[in-house]
Order: sequence, then structure tokens, then C-alpha cells
Amino acid sequence: MNTSAVAKLLGVSQSTVQRWVKQLDLKMERNDLGHYVFTDEDIELLKQVHEQLKNGVPLQDLAVTQKKIRKGTAKTSNNVSVNEELVNKINDLERRLNDKADSVVSYQLLQHRREIEELQNEIKKLHERIELLEQKQSEKKKSENLLVFDQTGQKKKQRKKFITMLFGF
Repeated sequence: MNTSAVAKLLGVSQSTVQRWVKQLDLKMERNDLGHYVFTDEDIELLKQVHEQLKNGVPLQDLAVTQKKIRKGTAKTSNNVSVNEELVNKINDLERRLNDKADSVVSYQLLQHRREIEELQNEIKKLHERIELLEQKQSEKKKSENLLVFDQTGQKKKQRKKFITMLFGF
């Protein structure tokens, strides 16, 4: 039976049954989900606890006449061969993991090297472009220095044209 069925049978809440098991340190079996599973012996023991509590005995003074002894079965098998097999599998997995890690690192190194080479090529192109622009800029300055005298006369003529256009002279 589960906890709720035992609680209904005894006329108490589920939490009361769980509290009795915990406080009286009763050894009850649990299922895969961790819920208590009660046998007929367990139910009889809980009925005794319930009767004593009805008679006014405090929970800490209860005398549990029957404690369930946990039963276990030991499997006998050839543990040595199983252990050796597990160790071999673990060693194989570690070796494969190391090989995979090495191949990943090698790939990443090659990828980074390729990226660095591409960046170096871009830097060379940019450097050449900067030199070309600097040459054009210096040529332009030279040509502007030669035409300085010609430009001053043109500016005066442009001002006159502008003023005459505004005032209509």
C-alpha cells in the first residue's frame, strides 16, 4: 500500500503517517520515486503506534514492539572481469576523447593561421593604398603651390561678379 491508502485505513493524514515513520525511525521500503511502500507487517506496526497515541502516550515515549529488519540480497558475480572490462572501456573512452581534442585543436590552429594570413594581406593592401593616397596628396599640394598666384586674381573677379549681380552695377 502507499501512504495515502494507509492513512485512510488508519483515519489519519498522509503527513501524520510520514511523520511517524520519520520520528520513530521506522525502516520502511521506498519505491523508485522515493514514496513509502507499506507491507502488511508495516501496517500492523503503524496500527500499534496509532493505538498507543490514542491511549495518550506521547510520540517520543512510544514503544515500538516490532522493528522491521531490512532485507537485502547480495549478488555474487565475477566482479574482477566486470571491473577489468569497465576499466578497459574507460581507458578506451579517454584515449578517444584525447584524440578528438587533439584533432579539434589542430583544426583551430590551422583556422587561426589562415585568418592571420588574410589579415596580413589586408594590412599590405591598406598600406599600399595609404602610400598611393599620400603620393596623390603631395602632388596635389605641389600643384596648388604653383597656382597660388593665379588663384588670387580669380577670387577678386568672382567677388566683383557677385557684387554686381546683387546690386546690378
